[in-house]
Amino acid sequence: MDYKYTSRSDIDTMELAENIESEKFPGMVICLDGELGSGKTVFVKGFAKSLGITENITSPTFNIVKEYDSGETPLNHMDVYRLEDSDSTIALNDYFNSDSITIIEWAEMIKDKLPDERLELKFKVIDENTRVIILKPFGQKYEDLVNYVL
Repeated sequence: MDYKYTSRSDIDTMELAENIESEKFPGMVICLDGELGSGKTVFVKGFAKSLGITENITSPTFNIVKEYDSGETPLNHMDVYRLEDSDSTIALNDYFNSDSITIIEWAEMIKDKLPDERLELKFKVIDENTRVIILKPFGQKYEDLVNYVL
């Protein structure tokens, strides 16, 4: 089942991220999709802030993965937009099978490599400030999380 959240500002998007973070669990995987400027990195900033990460969060476009260990739980922030047909440069399963949290921007690029259980968020731009975020949980833990948060 899909769920819908309307964000009317960056603050709303960050608040959604903070609410999801409050229900975090080891090995959580969150997949973000949407056009450039739709709010994916804003979401990650809110999530990281809620974890207590104080480093500046930017999209890891050229690095593919940025690892943040300064918060209460390790966070792996991926941007797989430039990851072409091969994922040989990063060991995706090592990230997915760890106790850290992994958030992936442009996740549709590696859809066939994603774990079966995950939370997908699709960002749709409505106007300059408004975004509709479609949340699609895969697995009971994620279903419970979305029902609790929304």
